Amino acid sequence: MTAAAARYNPTDVEAIVREVLMKHLPGTVSKPKPNPLVVNISARHVHLSDEHVEVLFGKGAKLEVHKDLYQDGYFASKQTVMVVGPRKRMLPDVRVLGPCRPSQVELAFTDAISLGIDVPVRISGDHHDTPGCVLVGPKGVVELKAGVIRAMRHIHMGPADLEHYGVKNGDALHLRIESPGCTTVLENLVVRADPKVKLEVHIDTDEGNAVNLDAATKVELISPKPCACHKH
Repeated sequence: MTAAAARYNPTDVEAIVREVLMKHLPGTVSKPKPNPLVVNISARHVHLSDEHVEVLFGKGAKLEVHKDLYQDGYFASKQTVMVVGPRKRMLPDVRVLGPCRPSQVELAFTDAISLGIDVPVRISGDHHDTPGCVLVGPKGVVELKAGVIRAMRHIHMGPADLEHYGVKNGDALHLRIESPGCTTVLENLVVRADPKVKLEVHIDTDEGNAVNLDAATKVELISPKPCACHKH
């Protein structure tokens, strides 16, 4: 190897070749993805309004950061509550996520069975015709008339991600997960657009366990295949 060649590593050479091809042969090289695809399991959790934080944890109480989440500005708080369903079935120590927002409880299907609640699959914030529960904290109790849901599997996308995948807010994509002995496609993940978010998929605990997500070797978003009835 000459001294001149030694100054370039393979990554540099690949970048230079890619740039030349992009300039002179449009369409021959795919556009790099703007953000890495991250798939996370969203375990059962609670969102609380400022008012309910004070009822459950005392006057003047604020959520305290226990661990930052993947999305900037969001966190798992130090605070937990007990979620109580019908016939006094309960889930102790359910984590509260911050920052504050309208109160809501997000469960996996098996959590709902444990509580004895028939929980609908909904987009976060859609509380229409949803069941309620009782939340118990160290300083008080809150009875929610509605707001217990199983969160619909979804994808957070910013503008660059929307452009790359050719979708808009409310559209759906499929998620293909390759894991040892358990390659699976989860269908109809709803796109949730926000200019401030990073690309991230959320599935619940049951779904994550079913696809063996912890052992996954590859994840990818794919477009739904057109229905055969649309063919002419």
